[in-house]
Amino acid sequence: MRIALSQIDPHLGDFEGNAGKICRNIQEARMGGADLVVFPELALIGYPPRDLLDKPAFVRKSRQFWPQIQKASEGIGVIMGVVAENEAEVGKPYRNTALFFADGKLLAMGHKRLLPSYDVFDEERYFEPGEGPAWVDFKGERLGLTVCEDVWNVTDYLPRPLYHCDPVCDLREHSPTILINISASPFHVGKASWVGRLLRAHAVREKIPLVYVNQVGGYDELVFQGHSMVWDENGNLAATGADFREDLLFYDTVTRKGDLHASSLDRSSEMMGALVLGLRDYAGKCGFQRAVVGLSGGIDSALVVCLATVALGNENVLGVAMPGPYNAPESLIDARELAQRLGISFEVIPIGELFAASCHTLSGAFHGLPPDATEENLQARLRGLILMALSNKFNRLLLSTGNKSEIAVGYCTLYGDMNGGLAVIGDVPKTLVYELAHKLNSQHDWIPARILTRAPSAELRPGQTDQDTLPPYETLDAILVDYVENRLTAEEIAAKGWDEATVRWIIRRVELNEYKRWQAPPILRVTTKAFGTGRRNPIAHGYR
Repeated sequence: MRIALSQIDPHLGDFEGNAGKICRNIQEARMGGADLVVFPELALIGYPPRDLLDKPAFVRKSRQFWPQIQKASEGIGVIMGVVAENEAEVGKPYRNTALFFADGKLLAMGHKRLLPSYDVFDEERYFEPGEGPAWVDFKGERLGLTVCEDVWNVTDYLPRPLYHCDPVCDLREHSPTILINISASPFHVGKASWVGRLLRAHAVREKIPLVYVNQVGGYDELVFQGHSMVWDENGNLAATGADFREDLLFYDTVTRKGDLHASSLDRSSEMMGALVLGLRDYAGKCGFQRAVVGLSGGIDSALVVCLATVALGNENVLGVAMPGPYNAPESLIDARELAQRLGISFEVIPIGELFAASCHTLSGAFHGLPPDATEENLQARLRGLILMALSNKFNRLLLSTGNKSEIAVGYCTLYGDMNGGLAVIGDVPKTLVYELAHKLNSQHDWIPARILTRAPSAELRPGQTDQDTLPPYETLDAILVDYVENRLTAEEIAAKGWDEATVRWIIRRVELNEYKRWQAPPILRVTTKAFGTGRRNPIAHGYR
């Protein structure tokens, strides 16, 4: 059998556009000699639809496009993901379903059995699980149908099993000859290799090929890598889809050979691919063609504007420098040079007069009180005001430039540098910001050398540097990984050799600044635990 893996980027809720893309890929697969073409989980709708599923009309409308795809299946088998109604009298109203069309007929439906409800997932909120294994006989093969999480309940790969059944094991009694898994598995750095080991283990254990088709694209905070795979029964990687772009690849079950389109990506290349795709799709799917970025002359804004240039094109990016009373002259010089190297538009809008007027306006209310963080935050908020005005006036998406380290400990200003429609590097720790910047410069030499070597500073008071307030970023980031991503206690982190007072200071700052993160723009998720829907901490609590 010749199988086509159609790794597509659906637009969530654009049923007409998605159905058209599916039908075009069916035709292309047919022309490529495929007997079967496989699409991702919820390919017709896009994943995750979240509370759009609370709108009955949303699901009804999606159902109207099934006949179009069914008709397109003449002469070929088609497996694709949809939302189907739960026909039972009890339970959740919908199921996450794999449809099998062939020769213009609907021949089988397989319902997702394992519904994840952890991290960024909340499928038990909407879906009723399938009751048993699903398979279909086609062209001399028996295809075992699974959906994403159905292949994840493996003891060797999880701290503990999350479910009471293993859908892959349950298929054994029906003797499938090929295992199909349609998926929408969100990206984090290193996940593709981890998933590959999991899929390989299934293929070797069951002694049959495993075909895994994963969604690609950006959906709000989530990014999907693609990187679809076929593993044969001997544990050989027989086919791979491209990373961070749509792809159509083929695998032949007789020759056990297929297309190998994935690249060998290191950590920084993976992360940059995800950030560029996430930014491009977020902007495009929200109706933005152009972006605006505040350029401080620092490393964070430099990285964001470079990513925006790659994602949207330099003709669609505006950089804005907003020098204030405490900015060093080299900050403006470096910001201007960065913009010139990138070939983007550049504006200089000083905030000195606005800051002086604001201080004068507040002088009565602040009479007798010394300057403090209030005046520092005023500068950040004035810059936020200017950037939001430019965003509104020229319909440009404002990209905030805060990194994960700063957002974690609250080293950021609400209604100031946190303003924006998307936090591009909000899940990138400061040490990784430098790694990505150096990686970009090795390829393009966009970022002036001084930006890479100057001590980081918010420049909101004379001579200020980040390390006046924060521990060294190498220390801060290592402790944050253990606290935020690994969920260790202060005692467990300190036992690794870190100064306990520093550990407790960092943890206290993380907890005290939860309210800021609730008001942050969406943050592109690239690590195992981002600040967003996958981390739902309360603000007002007494646990320390």
